[in-house]
Amino acid sequence: MGVIAFCLILCISSCVLVRKKPSKSKIQTASSTAAPKPKADSVKNALKPYRDIITSKAVSQKGLMTVHKIAEKYFFEIPKKLLKKDILVVTRLSGSTPGAGNFGGEEISRRMIYWEQGPDNRLFLRVAAQVSVADSADMISKAVSNSNINPILASFPIKALGKDSASIVIEVTDLLLSENPLVTFNPDSKKNYGMGAPAADRSYVKSVKSFPINTEIRTIRTYNSTGGNLPAAVIAGAITLEINASFLLLPETPMAKRYADPRVGYFVNSYKKFTDDQQSVKDEVFVNRWRLEVKEEDLAKYKSGELVEPKKQIIYYIDPATPKKWRPYLIAGINDWQKAFEQAGFKNAIIGKEWPESDTTMSLEDARYSVVRYFASSNANAYGPNVSDPRSGEILESHIGWYHNVMTLVHDWYMIQCAAVDPRARKNKFDDELMGQLIRFVSSHEVGHTLGLRHNMGASSSVPVEKLRDKAWVEANGHTPSIMDYARFNYVAQPEDGISEKGLFPRINDYDKWAVEWGYKAFPATGAAKDEQKILNVITRDRLAKNKRLWFSGEGRDYDPRSQSEDLGDDPIKASLYGIKNLKRIVPNLDAWTREEGEDYTQLTTMYKATVAQLSRYANHVLKNLGGVMVTEKLSDQPGAIYQPVSLAKQKESIKFFNEQIFKTPTWLLDKNILNKIEPGYSGNSVQRIQQETVAMVTSQSRLYRMMINQRDYGKGAYSPAEWLTDLKKGIFTELYTGAPTDEYRRALQKMYVGSIITMYNKRFALQGSIDNILAAVTPTDVLLYSNVKALAFAHLRELRKDIGSGIPKAKDRDTRIHLEYLKQMLDKIINESSIPGLNY
Repeated sequence: MGVIAFCLILCISSCVLVRKKPSKSKIQTASSTAAPKPKADSVKNALKPYRDIITSKAVSQKGLMTVHKIAEKYFFEIPKKLLKKDILVVTRLSGSTPGAGNFGGEEISRRMIYWEQGPDNRLFLRVAAQVSVADSADMISKAVSNSNINPILASFPIKALGKDSASIVIEVTDLLLSENPLVTFNPDSKKNYGMGAPAADRSYVKSVKSFPINTEIRTIRTYNSTGGNLPAAVIAGAITLEINASFLLLPETPMAKRYADPRVGYFVNSYKKFTDDQQSVKDEVFVNRWRLEVKEEDLAKYKSGELVEPKKQIIYYIDPATPKKWRPYLIAGINDWQKAFEQAGFKNAIIGKEWPESDTTMSLEDARYSVVRYFASSNANAYGPNVSDPRSGEILESHIGWYHNVMTLVHDWYMIQCAAVDPRARKNKFDDELMGQLIRFVSSHEVGHTLGLRHNMGASSSVPVEKLRDKAWVEANGHTPSIMDYARFNYVAQPEDGISEKGLFPRINDYDKWAVEWGYKAFPATGAAKDEQKILNVITRDRLAKNKRLWFSGEGRDYDPRSQSEDLGDDPIKASLYGIKNLKRIVPNLDAWTREEGEDYTQLTTMYKATVAQLSRYANHVLKNLGGVMVTEKLSDQPGAIYQPVSLAKQKESIKFFNEQIFKTPTWLLDKNILNKIEPGYSGNSVQRIQQETVAMVTSQSRLYRMMINQRDYGKGAYSPAEWLTDLKKGIFTELYTGAPTDEYRRALQKMYVGSIITMYNKRFALQGSIDNILAAVTPTDVLLYSNVKALAFAHLRELRKDIGSGIPKAKDRDTRIHLEYLKQMLDKIINESSIPGLNY
């Protein structure tokens, strides 16, 4: 789930807002797609009687905007009290041509709009852009309010006025069917799908429904297309999509904001704040959260520490399309969050319920209800979005997407990670109770996103690896402090540890409770978000100093080895070694555990691939140590550095891991009982692929460059790139020094290594973009360091040639000798040609 910032225009008592051009994100300006053109039947539109427009043949539905359908025409009757009210339009892809990827609620865009009465009996639909704000007490607020004009997306002739002239009637048929940014794809998305011109004869309005706070528009849209890799589109020459556009009215009074803190992981909204101070423009960033408020009559109880019920409970309903046997587990995953809200001072704050199928007054499309939607899709996934008010961050509703095939995903995870210690995981079809508990944990994770929480990929790094094998400790404390981490199951636990499900499954834990407390705890005595921010800063600083399990690290997109997906513990090397021990126990049993009478070996192939993928994950976890930099977010009142390099000892230990566990042929994966039953040559190629991918990543030019920077910035405590390559070479070319024969895998590995160093040497320093951008981004130091990469690679190639030349006479078998002679000849050519003045520089 990524950060989404939204934009609008609004006047409230304390702020003046103005929109400006948005950045390239899901937000689009009106100019991105042609707006529907008004009919040029007259300069000044003449109103007609209501009954002449909305005839007795109209099929009508009241709601946010009353919808009338007459034959194939659609009309909106818009209350005048809705004019200039902020409406959020969320556009989603709800169905697609097979193979087109997104399906069932995947979001396309969000935009702010509002209706405005224009001259000559016309109604304008305006689109809001990025928000800029200024406190009304500041003089600059006048400049802010006068800066920009919002674009008009569409203009409609007013057809008639409603009863007592309290509403306006317009025809919206053209708006619903035209290629405008509210109800269809943006141009970039169309390119991704290979879409050509729209096919009007195969596009139509499927339905328009209105509810008290939202109006839902569903259209079927067909585009000519070659289809690319989509077989159905290639056959038909077209792509057909179902698009849902939801018009959602924002609250009359925005919720009080809570300013974001980089040390606690929430999704956020933001805008530019102008002030009369010297720092006149700064980003004002605030978190997404539900409006959870204390009842006035309970304020005294809340202040005294007594748990109270909120004014409005957070309720998630289960889609009636969900198989009945899985509903209790989805509900349990929702209700598990109750203990987190209790830490924020609320009881009965959140609950999961079955959808009341007998209640015909309720609709799954009504934005007043949040739902776990169940999709009959082969996608092995689930996702937890939320729709928030861009003015305040208030979460308004959420429709969690649950794909049926997510059960395949959790099955494969659990078998590969826990079958060595849990006998229940040793079969193709898990018992319903085990599968139910797996569903429960995924449900909790996705609900966490809908509460506003981001992933916390570093949570598990606060747990000592040996504690993951301590039965009493891990069952009491869990193997990760956060359900929002991608720490699936305890693959470190060994069979002799006797650890039960409590110590194998993730759970809502210390960090999650702290994050909910931080985001939802009320401070009734404070008067403004700035006052809350000061209080929360002190609380956050003190809590983090006392409890390292509360650390938030983000999505794992930096170079911090503590912050990774699918990993466990405070030491990726030690954790991976335990994981490999369990994989070695699982592989010999895969044939028996996946076998079913009358079935082929598809499942055996699937689970073998999953085993190889798990080993690859372990290698990637360790890889992040090399050139790694630990990042600990701090504010200025906290001591210590934010950035620290991974220790020299840990990086050298990582090279040792690769040499022993990956580059030394993992023969335990080459199980003939498996290889002779699945695709010919597949398994051996998988081993080679892991080795070659690891070599490519370990010897990448960018990694070497990063290690040089670490050496420059941190001195002798960093891993010398020359020493690093020497250690790597000794492990990959062990046979040069022992005279032992090389097997096929080792020979392929050594060729790959030599090729990688040659590539490193030949690769030129280059950046994409304009000359101005390159000059602005590249410093003389950058150029020097990349030049040093080239020089280091050349020196290493010379050392390799020397070592290989010395090793050839020691080779005891013909295959090894031929292999080494070939490598030396390759290196001779590179080095001899490079000695010519000016060549290759």
